[in-house]
Amino acid sequence: MFNVVLVEPEIPPNTGNVARLCLATGSRLHLVEPLGFSIDDRQLRRAGMDYWHQVDLMSWKSLTEFETATRSPARRFLLTTKSERKYWDAKFCHNDYLVFGRETKGLPERLILSESENCLTIPMAPGARSLNLATAVAIVLFEGVRQLQSDRE
Repeated sequence: MFNVVLVEPEIPPNTGNVARLCLATGSRLHLVEPLGFSIDDRQLRRAGMDYWHQVDLMSWKSLTEFETATRSPARRFLLTTKSERKYWDAKFCHNDYLVFGRETKGLPERLILSESENCLTIPMAPGARSLNLATAVAIVLFEGVRQLQSDRE
């Protein structure tokens, strides 16, 4: 359905929860290295990943490798607090890539600048800095699912 991309994720339970979301929606999870943990990490499994083997998973050695492999015609949406375009203003399609940065730093500035027309944000109240990574993925992923379901009706 969708491609969820975590660029250099740092916190095992977040990645475990995102993997669970991907499994529930039939989406593919892309992990861009370096990871801040091992895939065999006990905390990852504690996040409900006793079915990790069922997750449609792709690993990338670097952001450059991922970018090269997913060039146009693939559509990539970058989620960042550095955008004014709200995620619900995007018209999502099957196989879109939803790209999220690491928990402490977000996406690299060079990527945001090079793909500024594809940047989306989740609006928050003034003073709120960011959302939990798994929460942010759930919000945007399920908006995409909602849009695709609405298109079928």
